[in-house]
Amino acid sequence: MADRRARPPAPALLAVAHGTRDPAGPAAVRDLLALVRALRPGLRVAESYGELSAPSLEDAAARLGGHGAPVVVVPLLLARGYHALVDVPERAGRLLPGAVTARPLGPDALLAGALADLLAGPPAAAGGAAAGPPHPVLPLRPADTVVLGAAGSADPAGIADVRAAARLLARRLRRRVPHGFVAAGGPPLDAVVAGLRRAGAGRVAVASYLLAPGRFHDRIAACGADAVTPPIGAHPAAARLVLRRYDEARARLAAAAAVS
Repeated sequence: MADRRARPPAPALLAVAHGTRDPAGPAAVRDLLALVRALRPGLRVAESYGELSAPSLEDAAARLGGHGAPVVVVPLLLARGYHALVDVPERAGRLLPGAVTARPLGPDALLAGALADLLAGPPAAAGGAAAGPPHPVLPLRPADTVVLGAAGSADPAGIADVRAAARLLARRLRRRVPHGFVAAGGPPLDAVVAGLRRAGAGRVAVASYLLAPGRFHDRIAACGADAVTPPIGAHPAAARLVLRRYDEARARLAAAAAVS
């Protein structure tokens, strides 16, 4: 006779984005999570932010904790660093005993594919990503120089992840892709763009290695490039990647439960 016992519900997915004072940032995150829900109907997906935006990680965790079900926390971050490795796991662990935190989204070939899509044309071609480029001269041309523009990190692991993301994009585009930062941790993006022009580069396009609009994307847009892509936003590849990180962490949660 078939086992008629009901399977336990899947752990909830608590997405934690960095947060920004720009209202376009949370809007992009909500659009991305809407795609995640569409890809995995029935999965409980909660939105939260580490700072600046609402709902906070604490508020979202309080609502989820009342259901008593296990939770998988997915940092909507593109590289390792303090928030992905320390801040989010520690806060989630205090608030949601038994929760497991996934690794950050990047670097990953899916993100390189999303960036390539954004470089190939207007935002509509990339599944509804957020605001358009400040200089609408895309699509990319064979002679154009591409730079990966990132926020930056004081953590060497985060810097290494951005370098890896640049290599993945270079492999996807089959051309060299240098990288630059608009905050800490590496070569300044505006200096990289200026150096390429001194070296004889024609058009320079920057692939914005950010998930959502905000202060860092504004800085990337002001780097002096001929074109800057919008943030990755609600790209279908990013939604698939969120679920991939969820599934990886859920497997660890299941393994821990089996051992206990």
